[in-house]
Amino acid sequence: MNAATDEQIASLKTLNHVTYALYALSLFGFGITAVIAVVLNYIKRDDARGTWLESHIRWQIGTFWWGLLWIVVGWLTFLILIGWVVWAVACVWFIYRIAKGWLNLNDNKPMPVQ
Repeated sequence: MNAATDEQIASLKTLNHVTYALYALSLFGFGITAVIAVVLNYIKRDDARGTWLESHIRWQIGTFWWGLLWIVVGWLTFLILIGWVVWAVACVWFIYRIAKGWLNLNDNKPMPVQ
């Protein structure tokens, strides 16, 4: 999508609001919502290519995979009591990523290049 129409941008922006909401819901024990969100991100990634919304999709995909990594690391270190700290830091980081992305989306700003 090199020259996205206003309608396509609006649709992608709405989708990004939905996916940020799905990621936020995953914090309340609904982990499947994060899986749904990342699948939607991968499906719509090509549609967003070349638009400012591409950065949000990349941001969300990165948030999912890094978050999953830290959950696994926390689980693996749980028995030596470090896992609690890893999970706490990962949770704060995840909340930050959702909030930062959602606020930038609301202000029509792209996310920083990762």
